[in-house]
Amino acid sequence: MAEQRQDKAALVSETRRRFEAEYLPDKSDKYDSRDVERLQQDDKWIENYLIWRHDVVDDTLKMIDESFQWRKEYTVNDLTESVIPKWLFESGSLFLHGYDKEGYKLFWFRVKHHVRDPKQQLEKKKLVAFWLEHYAKRDHGKPLTVVFDMSETGISHIDLDFVRFIVNCFTDYYPNFLTKIVIFEMPWIMNAAFKIVKGWLGPDAISMLKFTNKSDVQEYISGEYLPPHMGGTDSFKYSYPPLVDDDFQTPLCENGPITSEDEHESKEEIDADTKETGELNETQNLNQKKMNSVEQISKSEETDKTEIKAKNAKKALTTFKGSLLHISPAEELYFGSKETGEKKCLIVLTNVTKNVVAFKVRTTAPEKYRVKPSNSSCEPGTSLDIIVSLHGGFAASLQDRFLIMAAEMDQSSGAGVPELTQFWKEVPRTKVMEHRLRCHVIESSKPFSLTLKENAFNIPAKTNEDLHIQLTHLLQINKRLQEQIDRCLWFQQLSTVLSLLSVTVVAFCFYLMYTQRS
Repeated sequence: MAEQRQDKAALVSETRRRFEAEYLPDKSDKYDSRDVERLQQDDKWIENYLIWRHDVVDDTLKMIDESFQWRKEYTVNDLTESVIPKWLFESGSLFLHGYDKEGYKLFWFRVKHHVRDPKQQLEKKKLVAFWLEHYAKRDHGKPLTVVFDMSETGISHIDLDFVRFIVNCFTDYYPNFLTKIVIFEMPWIMNAAFKIVKGWLGPDAISMLKFTNKSDVQEYISGEYLPPHMGGTDSFKYSYPPLVDDDFQTPLCENGPITSEDEHESKEEIDADTKETGELNETQNLNQKKMNSVEQISKSEETDKTEIKAKNAKKALTTFKGSLLHISPAEELYFGSKETGEKKCLIVLTNVTKNVVAFKVRTTAPEKYRVKPSNSSCEPGTSLDIIVSLHGGFAASLQDRFLIMAAEMDQSSGAGVPELTQFWKEVPRTKVMEHRLRCHVIESSKPFSLTLKENAFNIPAKTNEDLHIQLTHLLQINKRLQEQIDRCLWFQQLSTVLSLLSVTVVAFCFYLMYTQRS
């Protein structure tokens, strides 16, 4: 693995060096300086180009050159909502919503809402570029799944030039950005058209085409993200404004807008601890009991944090370096499946400013997660731990997302719940830093927490001798099964021979009877 990383780093370095030497001097006016600057700093971006061109540096350089020229031609870095005509957003032909079964974002193209018009083609292509760039910057280039919803479409909706533009965006301009293309209910009249599309995709990308209908589309996308006409249960209806985004909501928490359930449980914990303390020492007053119970809860939370940090120490944590907060991990929260049992994760926020930074955490699955704290503030130069835990019997999903929002507060502002609530009502959106995290479900490996539980109950580990005995036992069982199979085969062969003999005898008898009559 270390050698592969070294090889990749060498390829990245060579690509960057050759681009600056062979392309930049003659074509600097054809590139956006922001793209050139990013190429000089962003190794991951170059890696994606290399992956998409099979680590062939010459092909990679050609792709970078073509994509950079295209990015400047379409002013990709300056595409905003205000630049795109409002009616294009309102049409609902293109939008991002939901996730496939592998956790990749869905990029929908509702073909029936697309009308072929050469005069509007440039604006429509810029809309595609806007959505792709919007998502690439927001989710750090995680790949997309494209869905061509072709239900209720006909020959009037065929626009090969526009389809080719979408395909080229993924094959030539956005490297390693496509997982698959799901085509739903393609009319038979369009078969010839999509044979042409296959030629544009090339041999590597043809395998990404998935032709589906109502009976099999859920092999790729679960019903919760499919509209009813595709056999799903998603009640989402596209509308604009505002810009469609993940449906982030406030999770279960001890503070923040939704607190009733969590506060109720916290009060029950405090009351239970107070009752125990009262039985041990009835002379203590009520305030002392509450202080003791709060201390116990704090110790429990500290224990949780210590355990989670021990797990995280086994992983190479990455850090997202934002303008206000550094956030670790940078991209993924690791949970276990129902079988593996990993139910808690830790997010570490570090304030890198000279002011207090208010933050809040939101999620696409508020019924599943408890976040402590979910709405608070972080002092200048300090770090703060957030515990994210699964609630009840829920299991994490690849489709689950978390949104961390942060904004600087004035020194004069308080940091209590009322002040934070008022602050989030008044702060301009342009001053809010946002960062998204996705969930990663660990299926195969045994979780660290399970190992701790086994040790706690003194369950002895299996020795080599135990394993040898078990293996011997399995071999004996296998031998007996093989003997039974051999006997069955022998009886089967014997039955076949007897059947053939019976048929022969009967046939011979009929032959004798026939000859005697003759």
